Amino acid sequence: MKKIYNDVINEELYYEKAKNGLEVFFIPKKGFANKYAVLGVDFGSNDLEFIPIGETESIRVNEGIAHFLEHKMFEQPDGSNAFGSFAENGANANAFTGFGMTAYLFSATESFYPSLKHLIEYVQTPYYTDENVNKEKGIIAQEIKMYEDDPSWNVYLNCLKAMYSKHHTNIDIAGTVESINKITPEELYKCYNTFYNPANMKLFIVGDLDAKILMDTINEVNNLEINSDENIVRITEEEPEEINKKLIVEKYTVSMPIFYIGYKDKFEDLEARDSLKREIVTDILFDIIFSASGELYQQLYNEELAVGGISGGYLCQKDCAYAIAAGASRDPIELKKRVDKYIEELRKTGIDEYEFDITKKKKIGKFLKSFDSITYIADNFLNYMFRGINFLEYLEVLKEVEIEDVTERLDEFFKEESSVLSIVEPREQEIEIK
Repeated sequence: MKKIYNDVINEELYYEKAKNGLEVFFIPKKGFANKYAVLGVDFGSNDLEFIPIGETESIRVNEGIAHFLEHKMFEQPDGSNAFGSFAENGANANAFTGFGMTAYLFSATESFYPSLKHLIEYVQTPYYTDENVNKEKGIIAQEIKMYEDDPSWNVYLNCLKAMYSKHHTNIDIAGTVESINKITPEELYKCYNTFYNPANMKLFIVGDLDAKILMDTINEVNNLEINSDENIVRITEEEPEEINKKLIVEKYTVSMPIFYIGYKDKFEDLEARDSLKREIVTDILFDIIFSASGELYQQLYNEELAVGGISGGYLCQKDCAYAIAAGASRDPIELKKRVDKYIEELRKTGIDEYEFDITKKKKIGKFLKSFDSITYIADNFLNYMFRGINFLEYLEVLKEVEIEDVTERLDEFFKEESSVLSIVEPREQEIEIK
């Protein structure tokens, strides 16, 4: 494996492309008892329209199919469940589907190599029948209904719907009960054969392990060779720069209104390092504006407009980006007005240099501390790598950020006209008449 040393964070990264095109990344962590592997597929809930491998016409698949496929990967042709083998080896396994990626992962302190073989083998073994697909529909329908009753998820999803009118990030990752009931084995196989392609997947491993044994293990079981040289053609609609809706309000069983303020960014196809810098600069700016120790939050807290802290940050996907500030408030609409006013005043008065320095130092410290978590390293590394960004360069780019970068970003982002508000408020109490 090729070794790359990053002297800024004092970490080694090993890289090799397996025989069939699968990219493998490994960071050794000497002395760590736990070991972690995640196999990522560049296929998420946003990938709804594409040209299947071997065909010439594009298709539109049912919403929620990436999540559905993730569920079905654990069922094997012999009737076993992939979780069983992990448990026998003492490993903890899981999987998740996001807007832009599906990931299969496990952690283990012992018997890591057998578990790694099993991870690669079961993800290379699709098995979809009318019977097992129909059975899964009921399970996923229950999951969808559970999330439909979750105010925290719906206030977030409505924020995305308010920002985006065309981009598929405004669609629930799990789809709807109606959409998943239309999914067929044939449709699943088209998605699998197109996206579960070694050249469209990446494997990241971190822990106290031997690089040579890792690659020998991977090449031994990594026999998937379907269309590894073909490019995947994804079809996307052009998203307007304007927001979709200014305000969405829904009622749920909550004790106090929950709000999500969304800021839609103009997406630009930047070079990897420039994209990373923009993300870091925007995150610093977000922290300056919404920090619990900042002037804005103290105003909101003193006037009893903010209850608890304001969380969130800047989220960048492959082809869209936005910032979200979330919390609870007795009057979210008034809170949003105060936020808009504060940001406009900040543009006039400018960012305090001391506050910028403190925020930047906090971010450096948080990153260094987080790098002790192998799950944090692995999950972030893959997310960034699918965007063409080397996560190990994060600290180097962060240290380069100057106050002028943040000031320039303030002039172009967090604009009121590009913002939306999503609110979940308490249902009206029904009065029982006796």
